Amino acid sequence: MGNENDFSRLEINLSGCLENYRYFRSRLEKDTRLLVLVKANAYGHGAVEFAHLMEDAGADYLAVAYPVEGIELREAGISLPILVLTAGTDFFDEIIRYGLEPGIPNLCTLKALCDELSSRGITGFPIHLKLDTGMHRLGFMTSEIDELLEYIKDNSSIRVKSIYSHLAAAEDPESDSFTLGQISMFRDNADRISASIGYRPLYHILNSAGIERFPRYQFDMVRLGIGIYGISALPGVKLAPVASFKCKILQIKHLKPEDGTIGYGRFGRISPEGTVIATIPVGYADGIDRHLGRGKCSFSLNGRRVPTIGNICMDMCMLDVTGVDASVGDTVTIFGEDPTATELADILGTIPYEIFTSVPRRIERIVVKQ
Repeated sequence: MGNENDFSRLEINLSGCLENYRYFRSRLEKDTRLLVLVKANAYGHGAVEFAHLMEDAGADYLAVAYPVEGIELREAGISLPILVLTAGTDFFDEIIRYGLEPGIPNLCTLKALCDELSSRGITGFPIHLKLDTGMHRLGFMTSEIDELLEYIKDNSSIRVKSIYSHLAAAEDPESDSFTLGQISMFRDNADRISASIGYRPLYHILNSAGIERFPRYQFDMVRLGIGIYGISALPGVKLAPVASFKCKILQIKHLKPEDGTIGYGRFGRISPEGTVIATIPVGYADGIDRHLGRGKCSFSLNGRRVPTIGNICMDMCMLDVTGVDASVGDTVTIFGEDPTATELADILGTIPYEIFTSVPRRIERIVVKQ
């Protein structure tokens, strides 16, 4: 992956990644398979780099959102089975050519795929059936199972590799009765499908929070997403932060009151005693949300926290480093161990997923051993 900005990087901590992997693997039975989600550029961590790490760690499956993400992994030499969660109906040629395995959420998609497979004389192509058990986003409803079974009966073009569903609120104890209802509906419908087709595909419904909170329902496989990247659903459990977003100071200015203001809109105010600012080469185009400006958050510099000052720019932002030992070229940590992505998410009223996935590809991902 090319680096368009030599001053900034997202460091992927290899030891932290493996520590989290072992933690989740330890919660599973020996024969339970582990699928790792590397969609959305591995939640912003770098899909190719992270897929290689997971392949080496012993993951059984990978999952992506779209075919183009799976193609990228295949072209990078990833050989693990890859589930495409959102296969659509326009990319079956690529899915077949690159040996990807489509998730099938409805009969329209299934029929379109089977037509393509029949035209090519392909039989036994692996598919994954998605059931809607309450998320109400994608998947076969219970009322649609009979029609599904009628269509796939004696259909030699496909072979059902797995049946899966998605928990809507596995992290929320107040929703546990709903979650258990989802699991029960999933098992009943998956068993109906298995009985009809005459063999038992893999079952999987647990996400990261489900692995931690409902391990007795791990079935044949689980899907590990945000957990592998360092976010736990259990209070008191501190997983290893995997990504550290860092950059170097470009310039330092010692400003006096008569110098006026700082940044766009003149929202950065200079104190009566003077203000020292450091400019760093990351802005809202690099995932630094504009709402983090004007002192709403602080980053880490040489063991001290330094607040933002003024508005966040597209490619840069300014920090108030008054009274802090700072030099051009010093490293600033945007998120990692201090501050954490969760802290930034809390300030913005969002979730760590959004913090991670907001870091664009122009920021180089580097795997480091610590």
